[in-house]
Amino acid sequence: MTEEKLNLTNEWDKTFPKSDKVNYKKVTFHNRYGITLVADFYEPKEYVGKLSAIAICGPFGAVKEQASGLYALELAKRGFLTIAFDPSFTGESGGTHRYMASPDINTEDFQAAVDFLSVQDNVDSNKIGILGICGWGGMALNTASIDTRVKATVTLTMYDMSRINAKGYFDNDDNEEARYNQKVTLNKERTEDYKTNSYKRAGGVVDPLPDDAPFFVKDYYDYYKTKRGYHKRSLNSNEGWNVIGTMSFMNQPILTYSNEIRSAVLMIHGEKAHSCYMSQDAYKNMTLNSKYIDNKELMIIPNAVHTDLYDRCDIIPFDKIEEFFKNNLK
Repeated sequence: MTEEKLNLTNEWDKTFPKSDKVNYKKVTFHNRYGITLVADFYEPKEYVGKLSAIAICGPFGAVKEQASGLYALELAKRGFLTIAFDPSFTGESGGTHRYMASPDINTEDFQAAVDFLSVQDNVDSNKIGILGICGWGGMALNTASIDTRVKATVTLTMYDMSRINAKGYFDNDDNEEARYNQKVTLNKERTEDYKTNSYKRAGGVVDPLPDDAPFFVKDYYDYYKTKRGYHKRSLNSNEGWNVIGTMSFMNQPILTYSNEIRSAVLMIHGEKAHSCYMSQDAYKNMTLNSKYIDNKELMIIPNAVHTDLYDRCDIIPFDKIEEFFKNNLK
């Protein structure tokens, strides 16, 4: 299949430093919609035989040069072959129109990453896992529920993007009137976008930061708008998604069959994260009336906030993640 021709960046432009313990290169692969995805490919410099592999994505509105790349680098140092990829319509990956999200296509992005890893000469195709951060944690669970090739899944600070779009933060807009008003606004924007042949952007993390901003907004600002995590291709660091970019999540729940996931799942969330209720509820639903609970685990990190699990290597439980993948990718 012919892949899109993309202009890729050659320099190291990550938010984290290189490591002399891994080999690195940029790779491309395609999903079933014909969209070419771009990934950073990491492998340990020294290994014997075929490797276990992990596909990594997230957070929602981030790029592979941010948190997902940091995870990929760290896990490659620990003996895994890893890729951190940009989802369709974002970062260096292809797809038009830009800055759109889709519960179907973005789940497919994860499956396409598994396709790619499955045919690598130095990968054991029976030992493939996935790791999703923030909104791609929800997409990772959705992938695990449909792709039997995925043998182990880790989520960090998981967001259920269907829930947040349909019900608002903390479920504060979980009523028919609020959803209707939101649909009226979004469909009005669709008409305007079509008139102008362009898509209005929603804006990324608010800047300048208001004094009365909620803590979770300050938390996002501290990552996306500072030297800690800013990246020029990150939607959250800049103009954000299109206003209508996440509309389809409102009535397309992604975790319907999570309690049928047979493979191993480890969900990790910070105790003080504004989003912690999403992992707690998703774990409860995943194990409710399920025959496959022995290999499921929810790990709560004391005192950690949402973005602590983006890049705080002294807080992220990498030893636990390494142990989980090694125990379940075998």
